[in-house]
Amino acid sequence: MTKYIFITGGVVSSLGKGIVAASLGSILESRNLSVSVIKLDPYINVDPGTMSPSQHGEVFVTYDGAETDLDLGHYERFVNYKTSKSSNYTTGQIYDTVIKRERKGEYLGSTVQVIPHITDEIILNIKKGSLDKDVCIVEIGGTVGDIESLPFIEAIRQIGVEYGKDIVSYIHLTLVPYINAANEIKTKPTQHSVKELRSIGIQPDVLVCRSEKNISDHEKKKIALFTNVEAKAVINSIDVDDIYEVPLILHEQGLDDIIVEKLKLSCKSASLDSWREYKNKRSSTKRKININIIAKYGNYSESYKSLNEAIKHAGVHCGVDVIIEYIDAEKLNESSYEQLLKNSGGVIVPGGFGDRGIEGKINAIKFCRENNIPFLGICLGMQAAVIEFSRNVCNLKNSNSTEFDKNTEFPVIALIEEWLDKKGSVEYRDVNSNIGGTMRLGEQECILKQDSNVYEAYKTDSIFERHRHRYEFNNEYKNLLEKNGLIISGCSSDGTLVEVVELKDHPWFLGCQFHPEFTSKPVEGHPLFMAFINSIKDIK
Repeated sequence: MTKYIFITGGVVSSLGKGIVAASLGSILESRNLSVSVIKLDPYINVDPGTMSPSQHGEVFVTYDGAETDLDLGHYERFVNYKTSKSSNYTTGQIYDTVIKRERKGEYLGSTVQVIPHITDEIILNIKKGSLDKDVCIVEIGGTVGDIESLPFIEAIRQIGVEYGKDIVSYIHLTLVPYINAANEIKTKPTQHSVKELRSIGIQPDVLVCRSEKNISDHEKKKIALFTNVEAKAVINSIDVDDIYEVPLILHEQGLDDIIVEKLKLSCKSASLDSWREYKNKRSSTKRKININIIAKYGNYSESYKSLNEAIKHAGVHCGVDVIIEYIDAEKLNESSYEQLLKNSGGVIVPGGFGDRGIEGKINAIKFCRENNIPFLGICLGMQAAVIEFSRNVCNLKNSNSTEFDKNTEFPVIALIEEWLDKKGSVEYRDVNSNIGGTMRLGEQECILKQDSNVYEAYKTDSIFERHRHRYEFNNEYKNLLEKNGLIISGCSSDGTLVEVVELKDHPWFLGCQFHPEFTSKPVEGHPLFMAFINSIKDIK
């Protein structure tokens, strides 16, 4: 039977519950246990697909096309496990399902209430998302005490009552702040957070205490005394330079041993050699290179989370320390873009939606093409590269995407209304479709052309990468663009959709319609990002 580990947070948000969940999953997996990870989000949006990355962070896309919370990206980077539509549930999804059932009369005239109907639906989805693995780790978004998260907290309390202490374990992540003026670590916020959790009916088995300074054994004993937790189960998660050190830190303090003992799991000892090897590789990098990301969403570290991590992974495996410098696309106007980009080692134009900043992205691509700067365009970045090439090489001066100009004279990028999904089923959309959940989403096959940069990177004819977009390369302009030097080096499995474009007579210029950053892992790196970084090394 699946054993459950529920991770809650207290005091403040953004303490790193997702990193703790992913790190614990990685350690348990190294002990030869199968692991699934679920994120429960208390917001009313059905999914984060329509939310601004500047506010909520990036939207992570699963292989089966779910638009999900960025924490699922952490899960996949740490654990050898593909998240799916059953790995992320929101308040919006839960209520939507319950209300639809009520409208169909499935509750037999009952008064539909938060308890038991909403909590029952949450419990049902947790069990479904466990996928019958040995261990299912469930992260509850938000902070204990938030009104939005109460149904989720109640649901996981009920699971504990139903299954008992040998099947269910609770981990609570809190903040232990350091007061600089007093030169003291303060445990009171943690005490109050656990008190709040216990008032709801949950006694944590483990406390993971996030802190700026090391927490002494004396302070751990004090926390344990006031929270009714064993002293050995008070784990210090100190701030680190690199999140991939967290599995090592948690394991050194015995977190996995506590969980294995508590849940009576039969497994081998942990082996974290891959994390130690990654840490050693990272610490031995000496050479530095710089990359400019042409961004349109603020809060860069969260809005482009998977991209940042993919670059970091590739840099480590290529033996360089990559310095990422963001440039606001709106600042790259005709009079400024050359000055802002003159010292760039390489440029990435990532995905995005809407026309804000698009001309700045096009100017950056023009600079890379004309000055032999290594370039990687992702999703919108590929489309912008096609627009730039059409305007400035093919002399289609008013070319554009119909996303930005519905009446453009040369729609080199346009809305595709019909395509085949991974299973071969026909999908449809048009300009009147809902914004949420109507894109080309999830893992799709791409056939690569030999003797190309993309083939040299992947070293295979066929790849599967994830998509998140509505607009596509317009095949009516394919022959003209190819005649002028654009290389189409990747297409969909049926040959109808352009997936990868490159340039002749350029050191390394590549645009891909898919999002390679979603499948990058720290222990091995992603081939496309490593090829991009190696091209910068070769030039420098």
